[in-house]
Amino acid sequence: MTIEQHIEELRAELNNACDAAERRQIEVDLELAQAELAVELAEQFGTIDAEPPF
Repeated sequence: MTIEQHIEELRAELNNACDAAERRQIEVDLELAQAELAVELAEQFGTIDAEPPF
């Protein structure tokens, strides 16, 4: 599964979540997945270097 697919699944789960605690957890997971995608894209385009500084 790609990160994009994972994000779409989380969005669908968020739309169907009824419980507040479950909704908050899905929101956190979605935010983390979106951040991961942003890092991957930045690495691809050379915007950032993911290598440790040491």
